[in-house]
Amino acid sequence: MIVAGLGCRKGSTSEELLSALDAACSQAGISRESITALATGEIKREEPGMLQLAEALHLPLHIVSDDALMNMEPRTKTVSRHSLAKTLSSSLSEAAALAVAGETSEIIVPRLISQGATCALAQTKEAA
Repeated sequence: MIVAGLGCRKGSTSEELLSALDAACSQAGISRESITALATGEIKREEPGMLQLAEALHLPLHIVSDDALMNMEPRTKTVSRHSLAKTLSSSLSEAAALAVAGETSEIIVPRLISQGATCALAQTKEAA
């Protein structure tokens, strides 16, 4: 399972979010079709661009609670002062992706920024 964690400025369009998603997929060397779910934090629950992107890609959009984001903190790789100020998470996109991908997940693409949106990819590791 590969989960795309997303963050954005208020009012970001689905095209801006898609740009970040595509950049992350390109960095990982995977196709967009490899993504099994989208994830974001509670603060972005009603963000129109986020909802439109999930609908356009026919992917579930998981809304991760603030507590779940905080639980992922030790596993995130980057620090965004903006994210810390708004969500108390150092990387909303990384923490959301990790939370949805599960306990055995790891970041395969750290948070990257494109057109005001952020995306990070987390993949569930297979049990040994």
